[in-house]
Amino acid sequence: MISKDLLEILACPQCKGALQLQGVEGLLCEKCLLLYEIRDDIPIMLIDQAKKVEKSSK
Repeated sequence: MISKDLLEILACPQCKGALQLQGVEGLLCEKCLLLYEIRDDIPIMLIDQAKKVEKSSK
């Protein structure tokens, strides 16, 4: 699991925006709608490996 301290300093490599932890799925940039996977407790912060997600209507 990602520590709170690490989560506070991580930023989206594409837009430099904040990331939100999405459970075991990964880290989500709500601005870019990219989900960065977490493997073996290590966030994979590569834009070309991020998954594009659809914006949910709230």
